[in-house]
Amino acid sequence: MTIVSPLVNAPDADVPVRHPAGHPSGPPPPSRPRGRIGRLVRGPAGDPAWIRPSLLALLAATAVLYLWDLSASGYGNGFYAAATQAATHSWKALLFGSLDSGNAITVDKPPASLWVSGLFARAFGFSSWTVLAPQALEGVAAVGLLYATVRRTSGAAAGLLAGAAFALTPVAVLMFRFNNPDALLVLLLVAAAYCTVRATERASLRWLLLAGTCVGFGFLTKMAQAFLVVPALSLVYLTAAPTGLRRRLAHLAGAVAAIVVSAGWYLALVELWPASSRPYIGGSTNNSLLELAIGYNGLGRIFGGSAGGGASGGGGGGMTTGFGGATGITRLFGASMGAEISWLLPAALIVLVAGLWFTRRTPRTDPTRAALVLWGGWLLVSGLVFSFMSGITHPYYTVALAPAVAALVASGGTVCWRGRARISHRATLAAMIAVTGLWGFVLLDRVASWLPVLRWIILPASVLVAVALVAGAARLTRITAVLAAATVISASAGTSAYALATAANPHSGSIPISGPAVAATAGGAGGGPGGAAAGGGLPSGAPGGTPPSSSSGSSSGSSASSSDSPVARGTGSTALVALLRTSTTTWAAATTGGATTAAELELSSGKAVIAIGGWDGSDPAPTLAQFEQWVSEGKIHYFVAGGTGMGGGRNSTSGNEIAAWVAAHFTATTVGGQTVYDLTTSGMS
Repeated sequence: MTIVSPLVNAPDADVPVRHPAGHPSGPPPPSRPRGRIGRLVRGPAGDPAWIRPSLLALLAATAVLYLWDLSASGYGNGFYAAATQAATHSWKALLFGSLDSGNAITVDKPPASLWVSGLFARAFGFSSWTVLAPQALEGVAAVGLLYATVRRTSGAAAGLLAGAAFALTPVAVLMFRFNNPDALLVLLLVAAAYCTVRATERASLRWLLLAGTCVGFGFLTKMAQAFLVVPALSLVYLTAAPTGLRRRLAHLAGAVAAIVVSAGWYLALVELWPASSRPYIGGSTNNSLLELAIGYNGLGRIFGGSAGGGASGGGGGGMTTGFGGATGITRLFGASMGAEISWLLPAALIVLVAGLWFTRRTPRTDPTRAALVLWGGWLLVSGLVFSFMSGITHPYYTVALAPAVAALVASGGTVCWRGRARISHRATLAAMIAVTGLWGFVLLDRVASWLPVLRWIILPASVLVAVALVAGAARLTRITAVLAAATVISASAGTSAYALATAANPHSGSIPISGPAVAATAGGAGGGPGGAAAGGGLPSGAPGGTPPSSSSGSSSGSSASSSDSPVARGTGSTALVALLRTSTTTWAAATTGGATTAAELELSSGKAVIAIGGWDGSDPAPTLAQFEQWVSEGKIHYFVAGGTGMGGGRNSTSGNEIAAWVAAHFTATTVGGQTVYDLTTSGMS
């Protein structure tokens, strides 16, 4: 069977090239067999000699970018770091994603990403580096998988460009150097895309089931967000797999079953496990992982307000920068999300529309159009959801768009370059370059004090390249290579510089933001594009701040070599941390100051601390009766008085009841300026 695609042309030809299905570059030329080392260094026998070294160089450069000086960010997000620390102490904490090793309550996400970081920390010892390195390695793997996916439909050159564009997307650099679940989610979604492309080539049920399994484990990483790519994956197989419609539908039903099984086994385990012997499911209203998926992390994220217990996001509220900005079709280009993801987004939309028009008469199984459906569907569905969701939304969520944007620009741009003999292809490529330069100028102008000359170089350079392309200069053999290089450089200069600035700055807290660190204005807002401190979501010393850089860690889970650390200063004092370290009870302390407060106490002391009320202090766990029982059994040593939580918008009664009961039955003392109650004493206040 052969597939004819008018877009996959030889560099200077104006006629279509025929190639076997699934092999867009055509059959490999005869060559001598290579040994194992030769295949590793030079790649498959049919590849040009430059491809495999270029891929290895890309992966090596990505690893350096993501791993270099990684510990400068300390523990990144202290909330998830504390759960990783707990996993090094307790296998049950690893299984359920508990915030504390005593297993009082879990984080408000499913635990797949914590399985990775927890096992990594168990193997290499708990430290800042072992907390952050798994995400960096996941990023390198995602870049390699994206290359492999794009290569199968658009060739090796397009795959390399896609991998580079993805690796240098600012929000990707941010999240692959940070310990949020998004890194593993993106890797799993790219893996699902790769498996779908393999399945589509020969109508392979096995590969399609693997794609469904990847999506299912994506659900166990960040719940419903993993399902946003399912329409695109389903559509590409339904429209392009080389088999009958009935068989395609049957295969898709099998893929849905694979999603249900790969995600459902853990849901069933949690729901069937006796609630009395497992931690409370943080973020849920009734201790149910299914309710968490449908409510707080499902409908609540999309609709906000009271939908599933979700809080309001960036639909016009006060903290719009860290919550995505106002909802609407331009949200991805706005002050909050624009610099994270939109550098190449206009070019991706241009090539999507043009590519679908160019392939309108190609056979149903055309791989070029299948790629456009895959990445375009991914981008449009996820992008529209992110643009209009009115629940809790953060700019870094847009990392899920980065693979689709990079793949569209790279594969579409490569196709237009190969077909540059046609004015339509040259005009499309020129429009991509010109719009990218103009939009890069706008984004850089939002941080006008940072590298001010850069935007004045990018704008005229992109215009000149676009004019040269339209004029047909690319058809002149002597300057083809120069123009190709100028095209790539002018399109990538802005996003690359911003990505490097992101890697150069430490990030901490719960809402990290990419970009350069720019001095704060008089109003207190940072100079980043969204007006927030570009170096991280929370100031150093606040809950979620940076831990001691001298921490080398160990398998025992102790996170600090000195109690005089930013973590300790952010939640109390060195005296408080030293006090907690002397405790031998199941939980050294309990606090109502929010989960980040409890997390930082855990990280600085190496002891388990109960976050009463979960992430925002509003979860109904533990109950007063349960807390009283634990105190009577001598399982909790201290109660550290705190605030009422993070203010998630739901009622907080459990924490208030516990705080009142403690104050009525135990004597308050002051430790380093913090009100502390010793719950192991028998004296009454």
